[in-house]
Amino acid sequence: MKTLVTLVLLICVLRHCTAAPVGPSAPQDGCCNGFNTTKIPRKRVTHIAKTPSGCESQAIVITTCLKKFCIDPNLQFAIEQLALFEESPSKHGFNLKPCE
Repeated sequence: MKTLVTLVLLICVLRHCTAAPVGPSAPQDGCCNGFNTTKIPRKRVTHIAKTPSGCESQAIVITTCLKKFCIDPNLQFAIEQLALFEESPSKHGFNLKPCE
């Protein structure tokens, strides 16, 4: 009986930990709930794109090997990075190597 109670408590704790909400800097279903203002160095950026037009709030999503950042589309550095990435990612020093 003690084992069963312990197992149920462990499952509840694990369920609670994995059900934590995602922060505003991580896109869900391609859409963002908030913005991050972190400037990500080009050498870490693997991809840049705008959120889909059907999203409530538009953002520029900058992807690194570790995570995705939702950046305010009105910030100059985000606009510039998106333009450079769309022009030629390899020419402007973006990370095009596969993530490990």
